[in-house]
Amino acid sequence: MDTLNVTRMGEQGPTLVFLHGLMGRGKNFTGVAKELSKDFRMVLIDLPNHGESYWTETFSYTDMAQAVADEIKADAPVYLLGHSMGGKVAMTLALTEPELVDKLIIEDISPQAGGDMGEFVHLLGTLKKLDVDSLTSRAEAHERIAEDIPKESVRGFLLQNLRRSGDGFEWQPNLDLLFDSLKDIGDFPSIDATYDRKVLWMVGENSAYGDPKFLPLVREYFPRAVRLVIRDAGHWIHSEQPQVFVDAVRAFLLAGDD
Repeated sequence: MDTLNVTRMGEQGPTLVFLHGLMGRGKNFTGVAKELSKDFRMVLIDLPNHGESYWTETFSYTDMAQAVADEIKADAPVYLLGHSMGGKVAMTLALTEPELVDKLIIEDISPQAGGDMGEFVHLLGTLKKLDVDSLTSRAEAHERIAEDIPKESVRGFLLQNLRRSGDGFEWQPNLDLLFDSLKDIGDFPSIDATYDRKVLWMVGENSAYGDPKFLPLVREYFPRAVRLVIRDAGHWIHSEQPQVFVDAVRAFLLAGDD
């Protein structure tokens, strides 16, 4: 049986599970996890087709949620936090196996079906065009894609996924499958259920993914959801406003259930 790659941090308190977004990995949350390690036991997961976890032949939020459920059952009930694609995995898990999730934090994504993935078509398409076999360094990869992806922080996030292979490099995530599955990644499974515990819907002020027009949809699935807007942040709140992110997570999880 395939198992997910997991990093654990912290030795006391409730368990807090982090699920990353597309082309991310569990260790992307290392900084904020360290800040929270006095209050929680942290579980940072590489989702299938990412980081050091196994590859699959198809993309499925239901299958990904089941893989996470199998990993965390021994720790359940847990606090669950998911960003972007990982947020959809987290929502799917909370809706299908609510007994495993004590509280849910959704970072800058909604349960919208048919979401716009145009930005990621461009980003992943640029990566697919990169001749990784001829690369001599990660710096050279930066240079080659700088014209198509001018923002250095975005390039750095994407190129963390290069690893050395022989005389060149290779992609650690399953790039071809993820690119071919972008329509499915932008979708959300049809689930006839609600999750009735506390939910924090944390959104970036400058991100379209947390538009207030999605709040009624969020509350169809999560009636107790509260929308929190983080100023001066876009889609990657945990990296753009890490201290604000940490403070919001801690305050929400340590508050009572009323």
